[in-house]
Amino acid sequence: MIVLRWVAIVGQLTAIIVGQHIYGLQLELGLCYFAVGVSVIGNLIAIFVFPENKRLSERENLAMVMFDLFQLGFLLYLTGGLHNPFALLLLAPVTISAAVLTTRSTLLIGGTAIVMVSVLSQLHLSLKTEDGFILRIPDVFVFGNWIALVIAIMFIGAYSRRVTSEMHSMSDALLATQMALSREQKLTDLGGVVAAAAHELGTPLATIKLASSELMDELEDRADLHEDAALIREQADRCRDILRDMGRAGKDDLHLRQAPLMAVIDEAAEPHMNRGKEVHFSHDPKSGFEIDQPSILRKPEIIHGLRNLVQNAVDFARNSVWVECHWTEDLISIRIVDDGRGFPPYLLGRIGDPFVGGRKATSDKQERPEYEGMGLGLFIAKTLLERSGAEINFANGTDPDPFANEAADASRTGAIVEVKWPRDKIDARLGSNAIQIGENQKITG
Repeated sequence: MIVLRWVAIVGQLTAIIVGQHIYGLQLELGLCYFAVGVSVIGNLIAIFVFPENKRLSERENLAMVMFDLFQLGFLLYLTGGLHNPFALLLLAPVTISAAVLTTRSTLLIGGTAIVMVSVLSQLHLSLKTEDGFILRIPDVFVFGNWIALVIAIMFIGAYSRRVTSEMHSMSDALLATQMALSREQKLTDLGGVVAAAAHELGTPLATIKLASSELMDELEDRADLHEDAALIREQADRCRDILRDMGRAGKDDLHLRQAPLMAVIDEAAEPHMNRGKEVHFSHDPKSGFEIDQPSILRKPEIIHGLRNLVQNAVDFARNSVWVECHWTEDLISIRIVDDGRGFPPYLLGRIGDPFVGGRKATSDKQERPEYEGMGLGLFIAKTLLERSGAEINFANGTDPDPFANEAADASRTGAIVEVKWPRDKIDARLGSNAIQIGENQKITG
């Protein structure tokens, strides 16, 4: 804000000096320099009073933008009002408020600017040359400038506000996605750390056990010390057993990087299985292919993405949700269908954008008043699944089936979400995805 004000001050001083000395305009120089001087004093106070890391509150930001608007309006009053082409600069405070302030503050700034433009169209000091000639444009042009500025204030303010809101929404949604992936990655890394700790601590524990055994042999004639040595050995054995179990869990996590397709879907849907809706699972190879169930990469993106899609279906279903899995030699697809109202037709093209409006009618809001809509959840699901190589399509069961699948149950009239992967993207047994898990090792006591 301080930098922007310095830019405005330099521009205002330049306009006054050029207008006076080059074009010979008769200006109220005292009042003009007074208006610019107030801005200079305000900036100097902001620099020396507030620390450099000062974060202005909403009210403080509003006060600064409002001050700049009135200062600019006063200068325009002194220099011809809407007859002055620099009246266009009244759009600057409105644009800034739309970018950094709340909607309420933006409306206040915009309304003030419109009132100011209306006043300046009628009340102002005329611009005069050295010969006393008054510089003015025809009234029809003044009226046109007034209309244009009012429309520009409303349009640019609304547009800037919308763009800023979309950017903030996208940033928040991407941050939520990154946090979800980071959490899953930390859990995966923890298994490796545990396995490494179990391996590294095995040697010193074996040394402690050996030393305690020797002490027990040497202290057989001293019952109190022999008992302490036995306790040390017992606790060393206990630590060994704990670390062995932890290490085994860490190694097992490496094996669980892949899992059968239906197992991954069961894991994704499990948190929503007991929420009062029936979730039905089905699977079969497409087009008559007799192909074994694929084992896919157990990626956090896939699990979190499918979980969000199942949650959305359960939230809006009346009674049932169907999860259908199909696969061929080249393709793996999952369809999630519910018997709810479906997606609003006017939103089908925008599904997956963050913070799109909800998908429910007034009756649904009364039944589920705590549910805030489908924007962020579906955006995260779409982002995560597309990161894994999936293509996602959205449709309604009441529409002609865009996925060209078999005739669906008549009750499946709600939303349809189809997720499709090229098989080589997630199949854990193909190409670069193949995970070598090795032979099972015998666990000995």
